[in-house]
Amino acid sequence: MQAAMALWRTNGYANTTVADICRAAGVSRALFYFYFPAKEDVLFEVGLLSTRAAQTIVRALLDTDYDVEAVIGEALRSLERSMARNPRELIVETILEGYRHEQRILAGELADDNDADMFGELFAKAQADGKLAEHVDIAHLSHLAQMHVSEGVRHWAGGAFGNRSFAEVVTEDVAALIAGFNLRAKGTA
Repeated sequence: MQAAMALWRTNGYANTTVADICRAAGVSRALFYFYFPAKEDVLFEVGLLSTRAAQTIVRALLDTDYDVEAVIGEALRSLERSMARNPRELIVETILEGYRHEQRILAGELADDNDADMFGELFAKAQADGKLAEHVDIAHLSHLAQMHVSEGVRHWAGGAFGNRSFAEVVTEDVAALIAGFNLRAKGTA
């Protein structure tokens, strides 16, 4: 994955072949294909590394007297730092591969391993701690929050946020989503 990332950063995603990655990593194509069916799968795994880093931050903050919006903000700042190290084209490709991966899950071609669920654990704990209404569908809320993150990444990479940070914009969006779910669950919406 490190060899692939280095090549993608210098040569671009489209201009890098599996053979290039194998040469740079010093592995055979057979070994590559043992672990990854295609270079797109490497890209998906690279994207998951950033998500897992954000999940680690979420887990660490859940052991404190946490505020849900602050935890989301910290997770998204971590993701933004990771994105800032990569070309925007590569970030967009990563998001698109995430969408393709999700489509394969929905089509029954892949099992859903929930690795990309950045906020499910946070929302479940927040609900258990009374910070989210008890009738909020945590799985659905988490899915919608992840959609906001993915679209936010894509828009950020395209320059749509101007001088505002990705974390700032998307944290506000997810906080508004949570507020709406809480109001709706309480029957006051």
